[in-house]
Amino acid sequence: MHEHPTGGTSVNSSVAHPARVYNAWLGGRDNYPADQEAAELAAAANPRIVPAVRANRAFLGRAVRELSGTAGIRQFLDIGTGIPTADNTHEVAQRVDPGARVVYVDNDPIVLAHARALLVSTPQGATDYVEADVRDVDRILAVARQTLDLSRPVGLMLVAILQYVPDTDDPHAIARELLDALAPGSHLVLSHPAADIGAEEVVASMRVYNERAAERAGATPRTHAEVTRFFDGTDLLDPGVVELPRWRPGPDDDSAPGRLPMWCGVGRRP
Repeated sequence: MHEHPTGGTSVNSSVAHPARVYNAWLGGRDNYPADQEAAELAAAANPRIVPAVRANRAFLGRAVRELSGTAGIRQFLDIGTGIPTADNTHEVAQRVDPGARVVYVDNDPIVLAHARALLVSTPQGATDYVEADVRDVDRILAVARQTLDLSRPVGLMLVAILQYVPDTDDPHAIARELLDALAPGSHLVLSHPAADIGAEEVVASMRVYNERAAERAGATPRTHAEVTRFFDGTDLLDPGVVELPRWRPGPDDDSAPGRLPMWCGVGRRP
């Protein structure tokens, strides 16, 4: 078992947690045996999970580069940050503009410890971290205002996070409330596990993951129509809501074999 600095916050290592399972799928070391077991069993039930996770990370990078380079976005609110790896949101954005500002949000104390140590901004820009659940919209926005100017456009990153919000908590309303608090010209960047690509494998992998997940961390895949609803009230950027590798791939992007069970898209708030 790895030792992790947690800033005094207790960590339950006996059950799987999304950020640590994701880290295991990416081949990282910042996870516990319970996370490794959940990752391995879910991947065995659906072998497309690991390629999808890697494609999801590549999508995040392409979307941030697009918003930074083309849309002129200079500040980002990244909810569901996960354990830092390569090409985190602020690193991609600050390559375009060293003055870019990023607020990260996650609810795992292990992520908090790593974020404080590793998510280091350029001198010209800024990064901050909020320990909060995506449902804590008021808290997220209150802390974000300390670093970001919400009267100017923001890139709202909801990348592989809303599957952890059950329908009973109305994830569509949460996304709308967050986006409505941001200025016109803000962009929503979102990806989400698909319920209608390889449906049997997705259901099987989600079942074995949910059996081992922390309380309230169970995952719900959603259909293309349900994912598209998250973009209601925005102008969807081409090519719309598509599978991960199909969102504006660059010449150096790997084309993952077969279909990957995740939808993604970017929408602009008019």
